[in-house]
Amino acid sequence: MKQILLLEDLPEIRAWLKTLALQVFPGAQIHESARIHDALQLVNAMRFDVALCDLGLPDGSGVEVVQALRDKQPDVQSVVVTIHDDDEHLFPALQAGAFGYLLKEQSREQLAEQLQRIAQGEPPLSPSIARRVIQYFTAQARMQPQHVGNDADSVTPHVQLTERENEVLLRVAKGFTLPEIGQQLNLSRHTIADYVKQIYRKLNVSSRAEAALEAQRLGLFRR
Repeated sequence: MKQILLLEDLPEIRAWLKTLALQVFPGAQIHESARIHDALQLVNAMRFDVALCDLGLPDGSGVEVVQALRDKQPDVQSVVVTIHDDDEHLFPALQAGAFGYLLKEQSREQLAEQLQRIAQGEPPLSPSIARRVIQYFTAQARMQPQHVGNDADSVTPHVQLTERENEVLLRVAKGFTLPEIGQQLNLSRHTIADYVKQIYRKLNVSSRAEAALEAQRLGLFRR
């Protein structure tokens, strides 16, 4: 039975998210909290599998809970569910350890579809958020000086990806879903999932945002 932490202060939205969580994770035990203080007590008291966290709480930012989960329970998949789609909220949440970032403006069907990706180890990101992450890293790549000779090889030491892995990584970084990547490369979704796991293991990353950064460092966006 999955243990899920639900951090949301508005009762009607909390009830809506609880219904959503039970739809995606049937039989899960939901532990609800409306305050950061209470959520942190839960984090200290028990183990969770998934956390759905709002950001704007009466006693602070949900980022504090995301970071506490990363520090105390690194295997927890924390997903931010919020109205905020700006860089000032997005990137601190990802840096704190958020596995996914979803916008409340989406329909329940859309949110459920994205949360279901957790079972395949695929980070749930709203499409506009995925685009924002990619745009950010692409802009960073353009701002950084080009490396030549041995310096270029030193950017990612001891990491060797096959050509196929590079193709998959680039598409992951651009925000394509696993089925979409499978269609583009004429491979099954399960094969793509295996590639993604292998790539993440080689690069020592655990999120689409980190994969995008590594793709930028490998120069894949310039191909």
